[in-house]
Amino acid sequence: MLSKTVSVITENFGKYDPNSIDSYLSIGGFTAVKNALAMSSNEIIEIAKKAAVKGRGGAAYDTGRKWAQAASVPGDNKVVICNADEGEPCTFKDRNIIANDPFRLLEGMVIAGYTVGAQNGYIYLREEYRHLRSLILNAIQQSMEKSYLGDNIMGSGFSFHVHLYSGAGAYVCGEGSTLIESIEGKSGRPRIKPPFIKECGLFLLPTLVNNVETLAIATAIFQHGVDAYIKYGTQSSPGTKIISLAGNVKNPGAYEIPFGLTLREIIYDIGGGTPDGHKLLLFQLGGASGKIGSAAIVDTPYTYEDLAKEGLVVGSGGILVVDDRTRVIDFVKSIQDFFIHESCGKCTPCREGNRQIAKIIDRFVEGNQKPDDLHTAERFANIMQNCAFCGLGETAQSAFLTAIKHFPEEFGIQQEVAK
Repeated sequence: MLSKTVSVITENFGKYDPNSIDSYLSIGGFTAVKNALAMSSNEIIEIAKKAAVKGRGGAAYDTGRKWAQAASVPGDNKVVICNADEGEPCTFKDRNIIANDPFRLLEGMVIAGYTVGAQNGYIYLREEYRHLRSLILNAIQQSMEKSYLGDNIMGSGFSFHVHLYSGAGAYVCGEGSTLIESIEGKSGRPRIKPPFIKECGLFLLPTLVNNVETLAIATAIFQHGVDAYIKYGTQSSPGTKIISLAGNVKNPGAYEIPFGLTLREIIYDIGGGTPDGHKLLLFQLGGASGKIGSAAIVDTPYTYEDLAKEGLVVGSGGILVVDDRTRVIDFVKSIQDFFIHESCGKCTPCREGNRQIAKIIDRFVEGNQKPDDLHTAERFANIMQNCAFCGLGETAQSAFLTAIKHFPEEFGIQQEVAK
């Protein structure tokens, strides 16, 4: 099972005491920061571009490009935010990174801050991870005492301070502008863009937002070199990914894998397959906002490009496995109920679209749908995708729409029509 996993981002898990900076230093801690501070911002950006790391929070925006854009924005006072909200159901890889290797996260923030010219970093931790607050605060304090954070880091002349904020349990605060509103003490609702976060973000300052895993990868790259990272994966999807495997599998958990393994290898070889002889019905990638696939495409390689060919996404790295004990329509209803609960209600497409589609899905669940229900629901979903203020409204119907594609018979569609 574990022969298919790797340890690059997770190389330090279990090898040191996450409560002790001395323990971290004994295994080469803060080597990445030392290496990065010896480079220019442009040199760091070029390495980040070569690594081709796509953002691991879900949007998959190229990290090197994002850092270059943030660095080019003028301003003497900039901000780096670590998005540790991780609100997607079936996603818990960031939690594992923080719990096992908090200093690696801080290193990544320092590198990002130095690259874009920021003086302050903010970790936005989801409310459900409040048990990790003391661990993070301890890591920040010890790092400051050893001059790896704070003023004049390692005598370099670069100063960077890290602050910890906690959310209040809202899923929508995983979206960048909504997260910023929350830190500022406002209701967690998205901002209309432009202006973009990179130009006018937290406290109206130029802001860079990166996911926990993205920053942890940066540490690995600048500790061991970019070639040590990109030797894994494929040409178009280099490197590794921490996945959160859960649902109807025998061995759920967070695993680091090289890009290129098939979904079958992930589900059956790493996950142990479905329990008690049940058959795989579907899998959902990337959390509740992710798309679903059927057992017919389980041999698809887990890469950005191969998944895209099947209309799927990596997203946050969640892989939820569902076996034949669940009806497809019941699964779709559970996703729909989640988004009705979590929509902030700011924009009409998301607020009303979710409610109206829920009524239609309920009729499918009960078996008394109307002839034009499916067409109406698809029309509403299209409006949401194109008109919602933020990613929640844009992706809330991903599971529903892909369920229609892969399981047309569940919605009264003949297979020929679905093609």
